[in-house]
Amino acid sequence: MRSSSTLKLTTALAAILALGFASCGPKAPKQTESQMLIQEVETGNILLDKWAGPYGGVPPWDKVDVANFGETLNAGFDMARGEITKIADNPNPANFDNTIVALEKSGKALSRTATVFFVHAGNLNKDPMPDLLKEFSPKFAAFNDEINQNPALFARVKSVYDNMDELNTEQKRLVDDYYQGFVRQGATLNDEDKAKMSKINGRLATLTNQFGQNVLHDEESYITYIEDEADLAGLPGWLKTSMASAAKSNDPEGAKGAWAITNTRSSMDPFLTYSDNRVLREIVWNTYYNRGDNGDEWDNNAIITEILQLRDQRAKLLGFKTHAHWKLEDQMAKKPENAIALMEKVWPHAIGRAREEVAEMQAIADAEQAFIKIAPWDYRYYAEKVRKAKYDLDFNEVKPYMQMEKLREGMMWSAGELYGLTFSQIDDAPVFHEDVRVWEVKDAGGAHVGLWYFDPYARKGKRSGAWMSAYRTQEKLDGKPTTVIVSNNSNFVKGEPGKPVLISWNDAETLFHEFGHAIHGLNSDVTYPTLSGTSVSRDYVEFPSQLYERWLTTPEVLNKYAVHYETGEPIPQALLDKIAKASTFRQGFDTTEYLASALIDMKLHMAGGEPIDADKFERETLAALGMPSEIVMRHRTPHFNHIFSGGYHAGYYSYLWADTLTADAAEAFTEAGGFYDKDVAKRLRDNIMSVGNTVDPADGFRAFRGRDVEVEALMRDRGFADKKDK
Repeated sequence: MRSSSTLKLTTALAAILALGFASCGPKAPKQTESQMLIQEVETGNILLDKWAGPYGGVPPWDKVDVANFGETLNAGFDMARGEITKIADNPNPANFDNTIVALEKSGKALSRTATVFFVHAGNLNKDPMPDLLKEFSPKFAAFNDEINQNPALFARVKSVYDNMDELNTEQKRLVDDYYQGFVRQGATLNDEDKAKMSKINGRLATLTNQFGQNVLHDEESYITYIEDEADLAGLPGWLKTSMASAAKSNDPEGAKGAWAITNTRSSMDPFLTYSDNRVLREIVWNTYYNRGDNGDEWDNNAIITEILQLRDQRAKLLGFKTHAHWKLEDQMAKKPENAIALMEKVWPHAIGRAREEVAEMQAIADAEQAFIKIAPWDYRYYAEKVRKAKYDLDFNEVKPYMQMEKLREGMMWSAGELYGLTFSQIDDAPVFHEDVRVWEVKDAGGAHVGLWYFDPYARKGKRSGAWMSAYRTQEKLDGKPTTVIVSNNSNFVKGEPGKPVLISWNDAETLFHEFGHAIHGLNSDVTYPTLSGTSVSRDYVEFPSQLYERWLTTPEVLNKYAVHYETGEPIPQALLDKIAKASTFRQGFDTTEYLASALIDMKLHMAGGEPIDADKFERETLAALGMPSEIVMRHRTPHFNHIFSGGYHAGYYSYLWADTLTADAAEAFTEAGGFYDKDVAKRLRDNIMSVGNTVDPADGFRAFRGRDVEVEALMRDRGFADKKDK
């Protein structure tokens, strides 16, 4: 989640300027030059001004008027532009304080407005938000180009970069980040090429926004309704209840059917797992995997072609062979060939295991005289049958113990055990929707750390999936701690009033994963907002979150928080033993569908600038890789939001790269005797969770583990190699 733009649109509050005192009192502290350059003024606009209220100020969600977003954003651009001009035109010689620190303090009003704007875009994307996004996405791109291509500003940054011997390690890291950000965004180009790059960036902003809007359209518009109860055969009760709730919320009059499968993974996946109706399984499968690929006005294939060409043109302007080479230059992997080497090491094991899984499923289908050949819409259904036959494990037996709220308590409890964090729900912070709740976070000594917002339920206008956002990042620019504000957002289907929401095992892992991002931000302890929290390289940022998934499976969490929603009894040990025994079950499917997406992403962005037919490229590349016909990419190209409307372009490999670190780090805990070992947890916090981007990720991991990462732990973890000898 590390930004390459020079102006960091953070959400941190500006430093509080020192106030003067009467002559008989203490002498007023002298203002630094950066404080004199960047002084925030009150505008009377609730979105531009410093957030008011408790906890160092909170986002004014209850006072937002969406109709005023346009005017306010334009005013924010003007304010930030004025601050940048003061820095660039400063007649004094450039130094760390009047250039780098001043940049850190600039743009706060715009940042606050942008934070609220983009939270609305992701969670309340209803009129007029789509039109506002269409208008302002290219404006943000143009503004960043205006900053990055400012020759006077770059000259000052370069001057500091060339003369930073006297700076401390964190300051040098910050200066390097700014300098490299300028260069990577075209600061050294001639005027003609700068103009070309700005045009490319503006068009890309428009296209990537449209790509995401098209996917959202297909998710909300293509819903499968069921009228005949006989078509629910095989579905567990909890899923029928969820489908009835989805039908009621999307078709209140009940004209289309009493049950509905929405076009999201959280709805599609369980239906394909349990439905006995193969015809309906195929319909639901096709509806989901054809998002953005329906040949209509919301089809994304032409957009993909143009995005890839523009990214390639930009990379070549900057002197890189391909977009992938540009993207990975400042990542842990350094170059795409290294990322591909890791993926290709795992790929043969993944597809080999997938073929074994298909053979087991086909044997069951043949024994049942189903007279079918396993197809993609059969995989989940027959895999569940294999799980029952092979491990005597039915996840329907697990579901009653997977209460969302109890698991939320469990992940908070484990954060307390590891880092001393405590969470207390509060009601004095406004929210943007009635479903959102807020917790105050304190450290082991009872000192205030920040706020955690939780938005768990699906709704119209909310993008699918799960994610973490930072409303305000940690910093100490004025020498005082800043209240961190982070959120976790999910898309669980809200249950009946008064009844607990039951989630799947996979959803529980995702819940812990996203919370891992949140506590990464909450644990941050650095000075400068640009280097704070999760502002690390893309292939490192998933490491702390993927590692935190491991605490879900600890006996301490499961015995206390995985309790039956009716009886309150903890999940039986016999059931836990079955889950542990089946821990590498279906790794062929899971790894193959992920790696297929990651490899396609990288190969698309290494293909050069020739026009690409996305469907054809996907089909032919997967065939060359030996992709099993029974599996498709986790994210097919026409709806691959991560790479065409998000920040993971030429970066989806990051999850595997980070999981290599995760598997090795997890073994550090098991070697020490368990996941709550205080010494290992302290090393994790001191070297990973608290340092942000103030140290090189490889150095941070080495300090934690005592050595470089070893890929063998990943292979053991996925069941592709022998377990480590104890």
